[in-house]
Amino acid sequence: MRGSVNPYFGVYEEPLYTTTLEFQPISAAQWSAAIALVASKASLISRLLLNEIPDNIEETFKQLNLNLLPGSRKDFKSTCSCPDWGNPCKHIAGVYYLVAAELDQNPFLLFELRGLSKDNLMKELAKSPLGQALSAELQLQTQAPLPIESYYAPLKTIGSETCDNLRQFWHGAKRLPQTMEPIPQVPVSGIPVKKQGDFPAFWHRDNSFIEAMETLYQQVKVKGQL
Repeated sequence: MRGSVNPYFGVYEEPLYTTTLEFQPISAAQWSAAIALVASKASLISRLLLNEIPDNIEETFKQLNLNLLPGSRKDFKSTCSCPDWGNPCKHIAGVYYLVAAELDQNPFLLFELRGLSKDNLMKELAKSPLGQALSAELQLQTQAPLPIESYYAPLKTIGSETCDNLRQFWHGAKRLPQTMEPIPQVPVSGIPVKKQGDFPAFWHRDNSFIEAMETLYQQVKVKGQL
């Protein structure tokens, strides 16, 4: 990492520091147990074979008392040759940000940092029964498309009906009905009023407010039909 020029401390040229970040690898036996557990779950192995990291991958590792992401300082070690006694110094912090950015671009890098490359992970997953079935299905899906004559539906010409004269064209062959059927009577009236209940607060008379409104609705309906 590049340091900073600081004449106050007598640093007049840009210094170079050696900054290291070492991840504690997972042993081969632990990786075998983790891969066997992941390969037994269709939801996990299918996502991994599709180059996706499952959201619950860390929960699966915890079942074996393992963690893929660093859970404490014992999972990684950081050093820097700069004179800053603190850890992390700004150079180590910069390496943390660089690693985080790389993991955002390639999450499978985390497996490699813990001792297992992506290629070896995929090979081990493909050996399991679920992995073999999923790999065969993925290979079928990646086959080249077969050539066909056209990717579009063929055009089909449909002839239009002919008419003998212009009168038939404009008026049609079927006449409209001479009479219109009456609109059916609505059996229930005053629905909005009935929803609010009888005898509202503004109704001070003794007779029913709903009955009065139904009578009014009937009178309006009869007058509208005249």
